[in-house]
Amino acid sequence: MTAVTKLELKDVTTTFATPTGPFQALAPVSFSLEEGRFVSLIGPSGCGKSTLFNIVAGLQPPSGGAVLIDGEDATGTIGRVGYMLQKDLLLSWRTVLDNVILGMEIRGVSRKEARGRAEPYLRRYGLGGFEHQYPRSLSGGMRQRAALLRTLLVDTDIILLDEPFGALDAQTKGHMQEWLMRIWTEFRKTVVFVTHDIEEALFLSDEVYVMATRPGRVVEHLTVDFPRPRHRGLVTEPGFVALKQHCLSLLAEPGDTALVA
Repeated sequence: MTAVTKLELKDVTTTFATPTGPFQALAPVSFSLEEGRFVSLIGPSGCGKSTLFNIVAGLQPPSGGAVLIDGEDATGTIGRVGYMLQKDLLLSWRTVLDNVILGMEIRGVSRKEARGRAEPYLRRYGLGGFEHQYPRSLSGGMRQRAALLRTLLVDTDIILLDEPFGALDAQTKGHMQEWLMRIWTEFRKTVVFVTHDIEEALFLSDEVYVMATRPGRVVEHLTVDFPRPRHRGLVTEPGFVALKQHCLSLLAEPGDTALVA
């Protein structure tokens, strides 16, 4: 089958005006994502990962370049992608079910129809029995499940996930990574995932883009070809460890030998 390009960035740049003159936050960034792929962006704070997300989502205009979705210019267009931030942003006055259907309601789906679509997924993916509870009754991991289902059930082919597991403890994060892989296999959306966690990026992804800062730019594109489904023991296998070490060397500051020792 011929690969279909779902999302493409063409020479996207961002420059801010400052009291001392223009500051280039993003050098020209270009990449293309095939339909149904899981792709991660990793890099140090300030390299522009979240800025890229805001540009793709249409929330921030680029200073230059273009965002293409399905080959069409979507620069500055809102509503073409689903976007989940690190905070779950669940509404305290809505039940778990009514939080999950919020995106569908905003897009014009009736509450009755939206609930009918969502309920089977809540039962299938670990939220059964909590449909009519309020967010305060949920653990951190369960809140993230609800937020992620809300994002996935919106009728968009591209999902942006901005460090969704960054605030979770290590054990919960591991469970959530495996849960995300199961649900992604079913939905098969094109996912762009931002994380500071190299191991997380390699475990989840088909491809990883490594970014650097001053200005933000892509320094390497890695293909992660470990077979799926992936098991947790993968992270200790020599090939995985070598790829992780390579990423660490790319992210190390000049003269910093601690990361690559």
